[in-house]
Amino acid sequence: MNEIIKNIEAAQLKAEPPKFRVGDTVKVYGKIKEGNRERIQVFEGIVLKKQGGGSRETFTVRKNSNGVGVEKTWPLHSPNVEKVEVVRRGKVRRAKLTYLRGRVGKRAKVKELVK
Repeated sequence: MNEIIKNIEAAQLKAEPPKFRVGDTVKVYGKIKEGNRERIQVFEGIVLKKQGGGSRETFTVRKNSNGVGVEKTWPLHSPNVEKVEVVRRGKVRRAKLTYLRGRVGKRAKVKELVK
């Protein structure tokens, strides 16, 4: 990759990216602009996947809202992601939990990792 592009992407990286894994239940604090005002909205759900690398790294969070599954993909190093808070650790054995999309109720849960 070109050195100029590498330098620009390195400048956009967060100093300390949040530490979480696939299967964790997280709260994502995202900035939302409404007209000329800005506020922070919390999105809480299970991390389905993490992909990419460097400044292009993204993660997908899924939650159930009023009986409807809602997924949101967030850029990890975006200035619109204020912080990511881990609510609980999940015990999973695969990198992408897309099978949770077809599950409802207790079957859609991920076991908690106890240390």
